[in-house]
Amino acid sequence: MTEKLNYTFVTHSIMQKEHKMPGCNPGGAFYFLGFIGAAVYFIGAATTFWMGVLGFLKAIVWPAFLVYGLLTYIGL
Repeated sequence: MTEKLNYTFVTHSIMQKEHKMPGCNPGGAFYFLGFIGAAVYFIGAATTFWMGVLGFLKAIVWPAFLVYGLLTYIGL
């Protein structure tokens, strides 16, 4: 009886692990859309080639700007 319960628990644990999809979350899609929007904004506002390159780099780290602005706004 104990062996059957243990076998059921082990197979259930294995089945649960198979259904997990690593790296498949909606946060990545939202970040990507934010990246595209930020790249369009920063590159569109650039007046020279190097300002466009800087705009692209800013688009990569836009969440850092967002968090910094939010924390500054709430006074932390």
